[in-house]
Amino acid sequence: MTGPAADDTRRGTFAHVWSVVGGVVAPVTLVTAVLFYFGYVHTQAQLEYFGVDVDLLGLGTQDFVMRSPGVLLVPMLVLLLGGAALLLADGVVRRRLAAADAARHRRTARTLVAVGSVVLLLGVALVLAFPAVGDWVLYPLVAPTVLGCGAALATYGLVLASHAPGSGRTGVVRAADPVRTVEVLLVLTVVAALFWATATIAQWAGYTQASDLAADLGVLPAVVLDTEQRLQLGDDVVTQEPLRADDGDRFRFRYTGLRLLAEGDGTLFLVPERWTDDGSTLVVPVSDVRFRLPFPG
Repeated sequence: MTGPAADDTRRGTFAHVWSVVGGVVAPVTLVTAVLFYFGYVHTQAQLEYFGVDVDLLGLGTQDFVMRSPGVLLVPMLVLLLGGAALLLADGVVRRRLAAADAARHRRTARTLVAVGSVVLLLGVALVLAFPAVGDWVLYPLVAPTVLGCGAALATYGLVLASHAPGSGRTGVVRAADPVRTVEVLLVLTVVAALFWATATIAQWAGYTQASDLAADLGVLPAVVLDTEQRLQLGDDVVTQEPLRADDGDRFRFRYTGLRLLAEGDGTLFLVPERWTDDGSTLVVPVSDVRFRLPFPG
């Protein structure tokens, strides 16, 4: 086999799949989107534990991207190692098929497409069964994993079939090629499943970190808060003391026992230094209060 088809085959099936991914979305854009989405969902879950909406902080894209690498490290390592393993497996498959006849090549490709289709249909069934099994704690991770694996297997099988001897596929792919269209749709399914699984891991990581933080809020900066009006906190951890009515000082009450959870968009988000099931987050505009962060002496 010579010409463009031979060159395309020597590049390997994963090189072809990567070209399909590049035709759907730029790799840098995909990585940035995953980092942003992971950072957003993680931060949202972490703050939601304390009853705070992440959108109130006014964080930008860069803030969420910078917050994601720490918790994204393990999933990224898994993806990188998994990708390396798949590349090795692809090399083994191509070497074996290179020594096989066209019939065996096509049979292997059809088997992969069939298995991938079955797994993909199982994933679709899980999505449709959400009302019945949505309460399963592992559902948000199992469903996208099954969907993504099924779509990936089917894509790999289609690529192998298109490179089989006598398939008539060349290195030049027409825009209206139906096989190319199916490959693109399957790759989009894999990307969607990746985002879903990423969101699940991010949410779990956010809740876990928030729970650990709630168990030891002493790691947060202490805050002394002065206000004009009395606050109805309903929390014995936070103490209140009246301030002397000095001339020109509009602040009349001082609160201690608070910790700074977050600050954003001109607003302080304060929590009691000991969190309970009945704990609440105090949201105060910076312009309405006076606060300081005492350093341990």
